[in-house]
Amino acid sequence: MTQLGYTLSSEEHGPMELVENARRAEAAGFDFVSISDHFHPWISAQGESPFVWSTLGAIAAATDEIDVGVGVTCPTMRIHPLNVAHAVATVDEMLDDRFTFGVGTGENLNEHVVGHRWPEHDVRLEMLEEAMAVMRSLWTGETISHRGEYYTVENARLYTVPDDQPTTIASAFGPRTAEWAAEYGDGIWCSGPQTEIVDIYEDAGGEGPRYTQVHCCYAETEAEAIDTVLKYWPNGSLPGELAQELPTPAHFEQAASMVDREDVGASGTITDPDPTAHVEGIQEAIDAGYDHVYVHQIGPDQAELLEFYEEDVLPSFE
Repeated sequence: MTQLGYTLSSEEHGPMELVENARRAEAAGFDFVSISDHFHPWISAQGESPFVWSTLGAIAAATDEIDVGVGVTCPTMRIHPLNVAHAVATVDEMLDDRFTFGVGTGENLNEHVVGHRWPEHDVRLEMLEEAMAVMRSLWTGETISHRGEYYTVENARLYTVPDDQPTTIASAFGPRTAEWAAEYGDGIWCSGPQTEIVDIYEDAGGEGPRYTQVHCCYAETEAEAIDTVLKYWPNGSLPGELAQELPTPAHFEQAASMVDREDVGASGTITDPDPTAHVEGIQEAIDAGYDHVYVHQIGPDQAELLEFYEEDVLPSFE
């Protein structure tokens, strides 16, 4: 059965607003929320970037039943995987069986801040593989030591751990990472209705949950929605691997200056206020093979989107 979710955009909202949005999403009938893990916003106009693990603790206290995922964390550079494992174990314990941990190879935007060289993708994938091995060892609750190519852990034990290993979903945006996710992850995490990724993941033996995000901007008119996207989320229309390679919000702002109104439509972002457009956008992702589809409302106005979905969109999938 398909699960429908809502994005808690850490780049656009402060911590207490994110907590309130999670509570509202639960009341509106969403099955899960996914919160982003960023050190920087993509562009300065987005204006926020609270520490995700603190925010998750408050969300655990403010909600009762809705599932909560992190989409996604890079546990390789900015924060040592030992510390990420500690944070995940605590949040998993607080949320009980409601928590899902998404991992990926990260973006230069967030990871270069500790002064390490930004490596090529194959190296980042090797780092993620080793980091996941470290974290899974720590989640056993046993004392571990690890001396690997990228990480060292000495006599470390997590005393607060969940009964079962946290569900760890791997980000996959290309054929190589889709195959990697089938081997090392408990599922895949993607963006948009990319059928090829699901096919490759399944052909490689992947059998876990399949997450993808659908971007939208609900406003009174489509023109107003496009204006909002151009102000707050032009980075979503940038091509290729820029999202992984550019180092600062200022660089993203420079690149985004080339994005125009037509690019917003070409990016797949839903800007039509007709409920049918939103239902069809979600259905396209479901038809592409995803069983967890979550929407990202771009811009500051979240209450109207939540009300709109509660009344006009979510009932179409009951």
